[in-house]
Amino acid sequence: MERPVIVVHGGAWHIPALLREAFHEGCRQAAGAGWAVLRSGGTALDAVEVAVRVLEDNPVYDAGLGSHTNLNGEVELDAFIMDGRTLELGGVAAVKRVRNPITLARRIMESNEHAFVVGDGAEAWAQALGVPLCDPAELLGQPGSATIPEDTWTPPGMQLPADTVGAVALDLAGNLAVGTSTGGTPQKRPGRVGDTPLVGCGAYADNAAGAAAATGWGERLMRLVLSKGACDLLAQGWAPQAAAEHLIAQLEQRVGGYGGIIMVDRDGQVGLAHNTPNLSFAVIRAGEEMLSGTEFPGGMDFWDADECR
Repeated sequence: MERPVIVVHGGAWHIPALLREAFHEGCRQAAGAGWAVLRSGGTALDAVEVAVRVLEDNPVYDAGLGSHTNLNGEVELDAFIMDGRTLELGGVAAVKRVRNPITLARRIMESNEHAFVVGDGAEAWAQALGVPLCDPAELLGQPGSATIPEDTWTPPGMQLPADTVGAVALDLAGNLAVGTSTGGTPQKRPGRVGDTPLVGCGAYADNAAGAAAATGWGERLMRLVLSKGACDLLAQGWAPQAAAEHLIAQLEQRVGGYGGIIMVDRDGQVGLAHNTPNLSFAVIRAGEEMLSGTEFPGGMDFWDADECR
């Protein structure tokens, strides 16, 4: 059994060549921060929150700082966190003044009152829970940080980039957790919510099976409840890599969807797959060198993918 383990992703889309190193390095930093928590005996829940916060604070990604705007020129952020040990969860959607919505999601989870809160209500509760609010202008990051390059690949009907961020982890005690965060699709309609904060769609964690986080075309990912489906396959004995490849194939074949998924099972085995040109990711496992990149070659033996190092 491999413990601990952390896997992070920075989105599945066509990452233009000019941005790939920044996406790669951001994932490495996030994985490293989460790994430091796990290595010191911290919980999987702490590790995914820390890792996602690092990604939210990096203006390269469409999450937290640097988020894309909606049609009204406003940011609306979504996030989700789930504890595989207890199945407790917390989610927020359409918040405009919270720099790290993953932390607000966790505070909501720990409140034992509600599980999913949106908009102004979520921001009011953030203040009550001690999560500071910020000026929405801060979430736009540096000028041009979240602009979409002209050579961005876009499949029919899908708005990109889909650089939602996420993390899954297994700690030394054998507990699993998942966290996700996003600013949503560029120029979305105000109030639009994708798969990221919806339990079982953008993320799911269960100690009896595994943890999974999805990214991509949210409207299509929702139709398959992709992350819960991933955990169901793990519970049935599927190997994580086989499950990941199967689910992404189903995403394209059944609903014409595009995206990616990361997962770890209760034994610490890892799976990643995507049907977009790139998936930004990093993996750290006990006794292993970090594996990271902006494209994972599906169908290969995972730990022989030397070109991703």
